[in-house]
Amino acid sequence: MRVYLPCTLPALASAVEAGELGPAPLTGYAVTPALTEWYASGDTEELEYVALTEAARASLRMLAADRADGVEAPPRRVVVAAEVPDRSVAAGVDLEERARVRLAEPIPVAKVASVHIDDEFAVPDIEAAIAALPASDQGDDDARFTVDGAEAHELMWYATQEIPDLLGS
Repeated sequence: MRVYLPCTLPALASAVEAGELGPAPLTGYAVTPALTEWYASGDTEELEYVALTEAARASLRMLAADRADGVEAPPRRVVVAAEVPDRSVAAGVDLEERARVRLAEPIPVAKVASVHIDDEFAVPDIEAAIAALPASDQGDDDARFTVDGAEAHELMWYATQEIPDLLGS
């Protein structure tokens, strides 16, 4: 099963160093039965894009959490796409997002299929979205508009052999 894992550049560097994304349990996003039922008219590619978008939203929240903890991460959303065995993926009705899944095992870096990351041009909008998240969560419509503006930027696709270049920049 293809799973999209929210990440940040520092977390990706740590995963590469450790040889795996973890520790488990991990939260990821995938084409789940609930997503398929909700988005009945979509094909697999459209459903995977929805899962990728959900992971990008979670990456934005990870960036905000890092900032709150004093960790300085480049303001670029990162999503790691990986192939994992179906048996290690669980989706449940108690989960809020239709695409959210839990992974019972760490993901070896060898199972990573690709990395998706914001282009440098997105940085000002991602910075603004990080700053606006608290107000957006409180219901501020202007802040929500700013956060939603981050999604106007498509994540760039990178092959696994490009990961060292991404981490070096």
